[in-house]
This record gives sequence, structure tokens and C-alpha cells, in this order.
Amino acid sequence: MNTPADFHQHTPMMQQYLRLKAQYPELLLFYRMGDFYELFYEDAEKAARLLDITLTTRGQSAGQPVRMAGVPFHAVEQYLARLVKLGESVVICEQVGDPATSKGPVERAVSRIVTPGTLTDSALLDDKSDSLLLAISPERNLVGLAWLNLANGDFRLLEIGPGALAAQLERLRPAEILVPDGTPPDFSGKRHRLHQAPARLAFRPRRRLARTDFALRHARPRRVPA
Repeated sequence: MNTPADFHQHTPMMQQYLRLKAQYPELLLFYRMGDFYELFYEDAEKAARLLDITLTTRGQSAGQPVRMAGVPFHAVEQYLARLVKLGESVVICEQVGDPATSKGPVERAVSRIVTPGTLTDSALLDDKSDSLLLAISPERNLVGLAWLNLANGDFRLLEIGPGALAAQLERLRPAEILVPDGTPPDFSGKRHRLHQAPARLAFRPRRRLARTDFALRHARPRRVPA
């Protein structure tokens, strides 16, 4: 993220925001401030473009105007639904400290991460199609597939030849794809969004896929541009 000047030149609140944002550099961060979730800098510009909300500036930090955009907390679900349909992932950061006793910025912490393939909230799910999280493990002559529908717990495994991958992706139409680190961005075709996830997907190729251990861990995926 391109933020102005040295970190320690920022105001205490922006230092707090930047520390949180540094943990999720490629996801949109919704930062709770009173009755709004605010986005700053490049996130604000992107959200303003995608959601058609107002981009403004408020005060200064490190001697530069702070670009920002926000959405009301009571309407956040509809904005999340729009972003998810566009293939975006969002980090929700809530106030967890007591404003009355806080010295400096109120303590905030990440309470929720919303990605297209990990939806369980009925308000965000598409009632006409499943929201599948698909993991791909390409081997020399085989491609291992594992897909999960978190909304109903359905989990499937499959081994196919490399030539059959495109047809399987078209059939499954996953909302999100996890691939091993180093996989080319065009591996699964331009219509599918990829995440390179060496920590999120632990694949042990020494056994057949039907007996393979998949460990879906809480890790921050690195976005691969489509």
C-alpha cells in the first residue's frame, strides 16, 4: 500500500490502522469508527470506485491529506454482498476497547474476514448457486481437486488429468481457488480468481488424493491478479 512518509510520522490512529492493514495488504479493510466502517488511502479509492460511494479527505497524517471513504455500519451487509459478487475479500475491524477508558485510539481488532469462497452468512450467499472454495494441487500427470461448500459442509475430492481441468472448473464455477505457491496466474484460466496459499493449503502428495490430508488453516492468502 502506498502511504505517505515514515510510519512513525503518522497520527496514533493512523499508526493503528496501518499496523492492521499491513497484516492484510491485498484485502479491503473496513475500520470501525463510531457508526461507520471507514476505508483509507488506496482502499478508499478502490471502494469508492466499486461501490459508488464518496471519496473524500479528512485532516492530515504525516503531513499529507488522508483519503477516505465509508459505509454505515447498519448497512454493511449489503456493501459486503456487492464486493463479494465482484470477487473482493474484506477484513472487518471492530472497536474492542472502551472509549471512556482508552488513552489514545480505541483498541481495535479483526473480527471477521469475508472472502468469496468462505461465505456462510445467508445475507451474502447467492441463492441461485453454491459458493465453493476449491483447492488445486497439480502433479506431473494428475491434478488433485478438493472443494468445500462451507454453507452446508459438503466436501468432495477428485483426481483428473490436466486436460480435464478447464471442464471441471466450468462445471464447478468456484467462487475462490487456492493453488500452491508459485502457480502461474493463468493456470486455471482468466475467468477464475486465484489465491496462492502455501500456508492455507497443506497438501501431502505421497498418497492418493482420496487419502490425502488437507489442512485448511487460518492464513492470509496472497491475491494473484486475474
